[in-house]
Amino acid sequence: MNVELPFAPVDTIIRRNAGELRVSAGAAEALAARIQTHGAELAADAAARATEDGRKTLMAADFGVDTVVEKDTLELPVAPVDRIARIDIAERYRVSMDARIALADILEDYADNVARAAAILARHADRRTVTADDIETYFALFE
Repeated sequence: MNVELPFAPVDTIIRRNAGELRVSAGAAEALAARIQTHGAELAADAAARATEDGRKTLMAADFGVDTVVEKDTLELPVAPVDRIARIDIAERYRVSMDARIALADILEDYADNVARAAAILARHADRRTVTADDIETYFALFE
């Protein structure tokens, strides 16, 4: 699987949740892959809602978002999130800018939750580095 999301913003998200812990490159890569998979699933669900409404454009409401945050407040870049949204939906769909931003916001919250838990797991293991194993352990325990 080709990961569309750059690792640098994902690394930043992990670091803001890890406190004094270091972050391995593998942790950022593992979380980026999970973010991508989750985003593609959310977009497929949103596309189904748009189809039910007879639309070819995904809107923020299709992701369950009423108020869209400012793009500048997000760490995740919108362009890769747009590519993630299109992974599992037909080319005939368009993704509005508000929908891209809404999806980026949802995915960033998702990443924050995973990163926070991974940091707890790393501390519990008495390590000073959040690793890919911490990310994968989170999903093994909670998914």
